[in-house]
Amino acid sequence: MELKINNQIHQVDAPDEMPLLWVLRDLLGKKGTKFGCGQGLCGTCTVHVNGQPMRSCITPVAVAKNSEVTTIEGVDEQGNHPIQIAWRENNVPQCGYCQSGQIMSALNLLSNNSTPTDQDIDSAMSGNICRCGTYPRIKQAIKDAAKVMNQNKGAKS
Repeated sequence: MELKINNQIHQVDAPDEMPLLWVLRDLLGKKGTKFGCGQGLCGTCTVHVNGQPMRSCITPVAVAKNSEVTTIEGVDEQGNHPIQIAWRENNVPQCGYCQSGQIMSALNLLSNNSTPTDQDIDSAMSGNICRCGTYPRIKQAIKDAAKVMNQNKGAKS
């Protein structure tokens, strides 16, 4: 089947029911998306399919046919997207395991709400678990990224 991942077309030989996570990691070598719980509960494996966050561990690859998939590698390969910069500046990662899923969920929030409140952030991020408990830093990083992204929008107008 043909898949469009991070704006590149890939040919993969996988059964329709194979989880998208394993196609990404095992067949395409995109190791940024992590395996967490395997049940879609922790958010570690979050990717975007047509701009919507999905848990790739429970999403059959067939869902990605004729769709655009964005993984953490597709955010900014150099790590210079405002959300990635804010993550580093706020020292969000401790073990770092959940970070790709956290960032993908945060990006979805910011694409739908350019000035999220604490409650908005808590609600949008509630499906992503951080075992290290860096939630206050995650919240601050989202606020910082929102500020930069809004400034960048204003500069382009």
